[in-house]
Amino acid sequence: MTLESTLPNQEQIPEAPTEPPPAPGGAPLVGHAWNLLRDPLGFLTSLRDGGDVVRIRLGPKTAYAVNSPELVERLLRSPDFLVGGALWDTLGVLLGQGVATSNGPRHRRQRRSLQPAFRPDRIAEYGVLMAEEAQRTADGLRDGRTVDIAGEMFRTATRTAARSLLCVEALDERAERLCTALGTVFDGMYRRMILSVGPFYRLPLPANRRFERALADLHRLVDEIIDERRGATASGSNPDDLLTTLLQARDENGELVPEQEAHDQVIALLVAGGENVAKTLAWTLQLLAEHPEHERRLYEEVESVTGGRPVAFGDLKKLAYMRNLITESMRIRPAAWIFTRVAAVDTELGGYRIPAGTDIFYSPYAMQRDPRSFEDALDFDPDRWLPERRTAAAQTAHQPFGTGNRKCPGDHYSMTELALTLGTLVAKWRFVRVPETDSTPRLGITLQPRRAVLRVEARKP
Repeated sequence: MTLESTLPNQEQIPEAPTEPPPAPGGAPLVGHAWNLLRDPLGFLTSLRDGGDVVRIRLGPKTAYAVNSPELVERLLRSPDFLVGGALWDTLGVLLGQGVATSNGPRHRRQRRSLQPAFRPDRIAEYGVLMAEEAQRTADGLRDGRTVDIAGEMFRTATRTAARSLLCVEALDERAERLCTALGTVFDGMYRRMILSVGPFYRLPLPANRRFERALADLHRLVDEIIDERRGATASGSNPDDLLTTLLQARDENGELVPEQEAHDQVIALLVAGGENVAKTLAWTLQLLAEHPEHERRLYEEVESVTGGRPVAFGDLKKLAYMRNLITESMRIRPAAWIFTRVAAVDTELGGYRIPAGTDIFYSPYAMQRDPRSFEDALDFDPDRWLPERRTAAAQTAHQPFGTGNRKCPGDHYSMTELALTLGTLVAKWRFVRVPETDSTPRLGITLQPRRAVLRVEARKP
């Protein structure tokens, strides 16, 4: 959710000489959609062999894939490319016209309303709640039990976002509803993104009915949260939090923004603060289970900094290996594996002509595993982010929170939550693979382990 917000450049762009070369393969009618459905990550990774920009067909639509980190950075910063394309058109079903999907003046206004919630002093305050929720999760685990770590991390991240940003309590039942609803909605949205066949999704098929029920439950849940806050405000309670700010926000004419916009903003916060953070935590714990040498180093660093007490916000600056490990986890197993844009005007990119209205996409997953940017790109190596080993090419290719005016405003919030949660868990537990564990990536709107189940073992004194 980290995209460009400036208006299109209306100046005439000299026409580039050619359109991008086509990607190999493709089938009648569906084009490359079958390749993308059958092996999405393999297909996206293979596209870099065709050049910095290649042309593909998804059903009736033509789209361009950008494979160069430098061109992706230009894509994100240029006013010629706006939020749009298959991903964001699909996410609009869930996110409406919140900050993640809007453009132009509306986006700038929405972003300004969110920015104060992510000031450094506020993040320090959130750190207390983050640590509490992390400790609650750690205390709820049982020695020798096998747990669905993806589900546990989603509930933790959702409770944290709801408590810190929205001051919502009574979260256990709601977190479970969110977990169930978002899982179903995200699966359905992925199919809609790849196969843009609108009438198919209006058929009364079981999958379509499950999607509609889950989406309706998600919207009901958000309406409950907003109604409770309005009731509390009417009775004289008015917390100084982001939800209050959203409900009191005014548009460019000084009028209160429509309630639907506040609703969409809340959903965007819960999706980003719950789904993306949870998937990163699940992947990181899976990677630690696969690489016990890194798990041991992390535990030893946490113990050396805390001396056995709970991890606190003030410890984070001292946990350098922790930061590098999280960064490497986001590189090799990014939760956000694909992004799309749309050309707002006739323009060019990488020397190729890009007509107005063209969908453009890029894959962080493919770009962050490219050996041209990363030595031993498929190895999980947190030390590659040490100052003496970090390269300019790697930093350009790996920007997990985006760049430009649409860089995620919650980047420091997310990194704080990731570190506090991970540090709290590894201080008390080891996470071990079991036969049911399956680290094969499972594709949806976000990337997640296919079977994120691990056994927890208590630390020995």
